[in-house]
Amino acid sequence: MCGIFGYVTNKEDALGPILIAAAERLTYRGYDSVGAATINDGKIDLRKDTGKVDSVAAKYNIAEMRGQRGITQLRWATFGEPSQINSQPHLDSNGDMVGAHNGNVVNNVELREEFMAEGMTVRSQNDGETCVHAVERYIQRGYEFIDAIRLAYGDLQGDYAFVIGRANDDKLYAFKKGSGMVIGIGDGFTCLSSDLPSLLPLTREIIRPQDGEIVTLWADRVEVRSVKDGKIVAHKTETVTETMDAVQKGGYPHFMLKEIHEQPQVARELLHLLDGSPEVETLIEKMKKARHLYFIACGTSYHAAMIGSVYFAQLAGKPVIPVLAPQFIAQYAPAVGYEDVGIFVSQSGETKDVLNALEAGEKRGMACYGLANVIGSTLTKATSFCLPLCCGYEISVPATKTFTNQVITFLYLAYRMAGLDTKELEKIPELMEQTMETTSAQVEKIAGEINKWDDMYCLGYGATCSIALEGALKLKEITYAHCEGMLSTEFKHGPLSAVSKGFPIIFVAGPNDVPLIISGVNEVKVRGARTIVIAEDDSRLRSNADDVIVLPKSDASIAPLLGVLPLQMLSYHMSVMRGFDPDFPRNLSKTLTVD
Repeated sequence: MCGIFGYVTNKEDALGPILIAAAERLTYRGYDSVGAATINDGKIDLRKDTGKVDSVAAKYNIAEMRGQRGITQLRWATFGEPSQINSQPHLDSNGDMVGAHNGNVVNNVELREEFMAEGMTVRSQNDGETCVHAVERYIQRGYEFIDAIRLAYGDLQGDYAFVIGRANDDKLYAFKKGSGMVIGIGDGFTCLSSDLPSLLPLTREIIRPQDGEIVTLWADRVEVRSVKDGKIVAHKTETVTETMDAVQKGGYPHFMLKEIHEQPQVARELLHLLDGSPEVETLIEKMKKARHLYFIACGTSYHAAMIGSVYFAQLAGKPVIPVLAPQFIAQYAPAVGYEDVGIFVSQSGETKDVLNALEAGEKRGMACYGLANVIGSTLTKATSFCLPLCCGYEISVPATKTFTNQVITFLYLAYRMAGLDTKELEKIPELMEQTMETTSAQVEKIAGEINKWDDMYCLGYGATCSIALEGALKLKEITYAHCEGMLSTEFKHGPLSAVSKGFPIIFVAGPNDVPLIISGVNEVKVRGARTIVIAEDDSRLRSNADDVIVLPKSDASIAPLLGVLPLQMLSYHMSVMRGFDPDFPRNLSKTLTVD
């Protein structure tokens, strides 16, 4: 997710320790590289590399850096692998400006080509450098700095926050579009950051700029202007009273709940990135021509692969084989060849079972591609190319936002293969927000009512079968109750015997599956079960089920994705009610690097 921090004072100061401390307070956001730049007497001192804050700071003596203005950045790779040259901050062509960003500039590739054609010195593949050159372009054309920023803002597509400074200037400039940015005002200094934790030990007086605003920071004041017309925008300062722990969690009591609520924003960023990715069309063509197409994954990622296979069949008429990575080795790898394509899916990019399957596929000549959240991970380096999930760091062990972005990626690819308009998917983030707003209170109430049960089932059909499996996994992971997810029509073939009075059974229903789900509801209800249905509003469901958790109206492809949100919240609330820490469930690890 990256993190930026900028600092402006009116005298030469030991900025190195300030920048290091700010960077350390942003590490919870996740990162693969660190950099710092100071500006003093018309000179820019830039030091950066891959690695942890303490090791990079020690290697480059960042603590000794001095100046009147400073910038530090933690990078979570999306464009360009983790490397010293791709680390941020970045310089312009002549080394007169330095800047860093947080977010993704989705037209990065196209802009880099334009800048090189215009004679600029482009040193990296990183979109943070693209932000610097976007401003440089208009400075070279004779525009004043604020106007250059306004024009650069129009060229940069995506979601980002950006800070930039010039060698012969006493200010820093920042602007934002979609990503977080907070301004701090202190005694003899001003500062800015992607998030509050890096500011709070310095000051509690802050301003929150909005999208489409440019902030100029002097040592003793800040000025906010509109990108649209350049006019000054009035902002009131506010005083922050929260503790550092609360701020890191965004005011939420646990990272899991914070990450559940981050899903609309990371979905929005992912869709922007996929729209701008030149690799998507290449992948689509490869998948179209594949003799057999496999989605290979484990755990939560496997559930995303399962729903992806349904999307490809229903929307694009392309059969896909979703398979657990270890089973791929035994069941399919001996028979694959050059005509086959595998998409290997892993949140961390380090899942050993997935890497083993990748090795087996490559030995047989299979075309191998990846889908991962951590650029620079083993999976991203070992595959022909890997699409990023754009989720930033996911601290809580139970996967939430990485799962939904995996599902969105598969849905997007299915749309593209089918020749459908992907603009239809742009409504997903808003629908996710609506889902959480309208279902949260009801879900928490139901959690309290069924929390005494240590056994339950979660059932779905078609695309929602995968959602039921994922919901059941979340309940197992963090409540330690046994919840079995399965195809709703299979329940009568044995598990029906487990039903007793009050036994909780959760159904996830797609808009086209209501008659089938009603049959399943009544099958268990007449035997005493407590029936809970997650679906769009339907009078037939209300007449038959004990509880209906109503999803916003969407369509048959999007509804299953929305259905996982109440299940995530249900598992979260039940875990907390049982006195467990949902972020760090017992016996589990975020990254599984063993067989």
